[in-house]
Amino acid sequence: MGKCQNRVIEVENESFDRIPVSTHLLVAGEDIVQVATNYLDGLTQEGDWVVLSEKAVAATEGRAIPLDEINPSRMAGFLSKFVRKTPHGIGLSMPETMEMAIREVGLPRILCAAALGAVTKAVGMKGVFYQVAGRKAAAIDGPTSSNIPPYDHCVILAPSDPDGIALRISTAIGRQTAIVDVNDLGSEVLGATPGIDRRKLRLIMSDNPLGQGKEQTPIGIIRRDLSHMQVAATATGANAAGTAGAAETAAASAK
Repeated sequence: MGKCQNRVIEVENESFDRIPVSTHLLVAGEDIVQVATNYLDGLTQEGDWVVLSEKAVAATEGRAIPLDEINPSRMAGFLSKFVRKTPHGIGLSMPETMEMAIREVGLPRILCAAALGAVTKAVGMKGVFYQVAGRKAAAIDGPTSSNIPPYDHCVILAPSDPDGIALRISTAIGRQTAIVDVNDLGSEVLGATPGIDRRKLRLIMSDNPLGQGKEQTPIGIIRRDLSHMQVAATATGANAAGTAGAAETAAASAK
C-alpha cells in the first residue's frame, strides 16, 4: 500500500480512513478490472468503498493522447486564447486540449459554451463555459509536471464509460466502486455504483488524499474508522456513568 499524510478525515460526524494502493505504471491495453482485482486482493473489508483515479482508467483505455499526436485546428487555437489558465491546471487553455474537447463533445457545443461563457463572465459569473461544455470537456487534463512520465506530455481524456467501468470492477471485487477526478482544486465523482453516496464521497476525497500522480497510487480504499466511533461511544458511556453516579450521591445526601 502507498503512503498518505492525512489518511483519516471526518465528514458529517463520521471518520473515514483513506487507504492508498500503489500500482505499477498503467498503460494502454491493460484490463483495469483485472488490475483492480489483483492489487486489491486481500486488502478490502465488508463495507469498504473502492475509488480509482480517472486518469489511470483513461490510460488503460488509450485515452491519454501524446501532444505530438494532436494537430489542433485553427478554431481550437482561437478558442483556447479565451480560456484562463489557473495555478490548478491548464484546462482548455492550450490548443491541444481545446482540440480534444471539440472532438469529444462537438464544435457547436463548444462554440455555444464559449459564447455563453463570455456573456456571463462580463456580469461576474464564472464557470459557465464548463457547465455548458459538459463533464467530458471539463474532465480533460492537459500536460503537467505533476503527472508521472510519459503522461506529463499527454492530454488525458475522461474515461469512456465511468459508470459502466465502476460496475464491472464492483462486480469483480464485491465492493462498491467509484471513478473519481480529484486534484488539488477539488473532487468530482465521474461514475459510481448505486451503493455509493456521491456527495459524501466528494467530501471524503476533497483534500486529494491519493496525490496527483507521482505517488503512483491510483486506487484507494475508503473505510469507516470504527476506532473513532468506539472512542465516542466510550466517552458517552463514561459521561452517562458520571451523571448517574452524581445523581446517586445527591440522592444519598438528601436522605
